Amino acid sequence: MFDPLTSRYSFPCPHGRDPRVPLSAFRSLERLPGAAHPAVYRISFECSCGGEHPGLVSHDDLDWAPLGLRAGGTFRNLMTSLDDPLAGELVEVAAARIGAGEWPWSFYCFLEGRPRPVTPSAFALIAPGGGSLGLAVRCPACAAVSVNLVSRAHLDVPFWNDVRIGVVDHVFGEDALRTIEEFRGELDSARFDERRLDLEP
Repeated sequence: MFDPLTSRYSFPCPHGRDPRVPLSAFRSLERLPGAAHPAVYRISFECSCGGEHPGLVSHDDLDWAPLGLRAGGTFRNLMTSLDDPLAGELVEVAAARIGAGEWPWSFYCFLEGRPRPVTPSAFALIAPGGGSLGLAVRCPACAAVSVNLVSRAHLDVPFWNDVRIGVVDHVFGEDALRTIEEFRGELDSARFDERRLDLEP
């Protein structure tokens, strides 16, 4: 489902294609009721065929697989001349970075007035526009929905955090952004403030 070396998810396409899409191609994410271990998310994604299709992603594939926890295969360790498991190497790198106070993903919570670490399961809607992405995020600390304007790399590359992001100076209600069309409308009408995204350890 997820390839940690290319940072792409595989989904079926109704037109017979086998699209491999980055997280930035997702348009909506919603946790389904029921299953909890792992939780399952209904997503819609922008396909290479030009359409938008639904898909299902487990919590593990959404939040943990991009860090390499489920990576298969081996690599040739030039120090030992042995084939080592790829997952072990990627997990060590991720753990070292998190231990140093870096987070794989982050966003700016407008209600709290500060940057927060987050995982992709907190994303609600993603809308492209003008080379940037509008990202509606449900804060794991206060549950408010904030909207940030970020680069594609900010979503697609774990541990890549934009130095500056746009922030809509408004807190959104739980049901304010029901569809991607409403979200795009909000983005077009919203005022963005530029904020520094300096995460504190």
